[in-house]
Amino acid sequence: MNNKLEKKIIFLASGKDFHALDWYRTISNICLDTEVLFATDLIESEGQEKLIKNTDNVINLFIIDQYLFSKQTSFGNKWRNFIKLLFFPLQIFKIKSLKKTYPNAIFHAHTMYYMFISWLSNIDYIGSPQGDEILIRPYKSKLYKYFSSKALKAAKHLIVDSINLQNGIKKLSQKNADVIQYGIDVNTIKTFNNEQNKRSSIVSIRALYPLYRIKEIISARNSSLNNSQLILFYPYWEEAYKYQVDLLLNTQDKNLGRLQTKNEMYQILSDAFMAISIPESDSSPRSVYEAIFSGCCAVVTYNPWIESLPVCMKSRIYVIDVNDHNWFSKAEIHAKIVAETPYIPSNAALDMFDQEISMKKVVSKYYI
Repeated sequence: MNNKLEKKIIFLASGKDFHALDWYRTISNICLDTEVLFATDLIESEGQEKLIKNTDNVINLFIIDQYLFSKQTSFGNKWRNFIKLLFFPLQIFKIKSLKKTYPNAIFHAHTMYYMFISWLSNIDYIGSPQGDEILIRPYKSKLYKYFSSKALKAAKHLIVDSINLQNGIKKLSQKNADVIQYGIDVNTIKTFNNEQNKRSSIVSIRALYPLYRIKEIISARNSSLNNSQLILFYPYWEEAYKYQVDLLLNTQDKNLGRLQTKNEMYQILSDAFMAISIPESDSSPRSVYEAIFSGCCAVVTYNPWIESLPVCMKSRIYVIDVNDHNWFSKAEIHAKIVAETPYIPSNAALDMFDQEISMKKVVSKYYI
């Protein structure tokens, strides 16, 4: 049989997206008899380290990296959106050509932008939109709401990681989406198990954007009783916001920036007793699940995703009220007690969050 006529799985996503690359690599390891490809228009730009490896099976759409800024800024984000819009027709041409080359391929678009392109390319596709693309952006722009509802309706299947997103999609498009947790690398996390349980650090685990209220975390720490050391690491940042964050940090704090590997993150989490994530809105925070499986107490604001967690994971969560001026001190006291007990995931937690189990569910339902 002609190799181009064989069934393939093609991911349409950003080469700077940790989650999409994890999904692609996990599926590649599961579907050994099917070629899995990663098609992208972004590889390395805006001061971010290259995530794509030489072993990844990458197809270049029209790469826009050269047209983007050297750092992530608020204006740079707007400029990136302009560049994406400018080259939209060319990306559609590339995807249509890709479909002609691989007519039997299954296309899976990660994030709404790649769903937009897939819809306008008139191909069958599976869609996986992100939280703010469903819960926030459509209610800030009528144009975005119109196009997102079109892209949602056009998708052959929709896969999301929370009931909150499922309900949001139903509200926007009357389309049903399936809830499947994207999962985390449970087996690798196990190798960083802190058997001595000598945990001493507090970490902030989300991106440096106003949405994630990193400044509020530091301010709460600064006014807390112990004024404990804070360790920050994050996948993305906005340069102006990062500058404001740096001004609030104390000399003993560590601002590690973007880590080079997941293993670095697992090592840091294995030494932490408290991991903080208090965004204004959230759908299903993978970094929080990784912190829990690493043995931390996760300090969060209330979000509906908490209700769907197994009991063993809920017991590792401390919900705070950001309007309580003493929330940091209270959380620290509670987290130290929780982290004294090693986390042992239940079968329900493993079935729900082990990425290999999750991706096997996806393969059996959508790719075979």
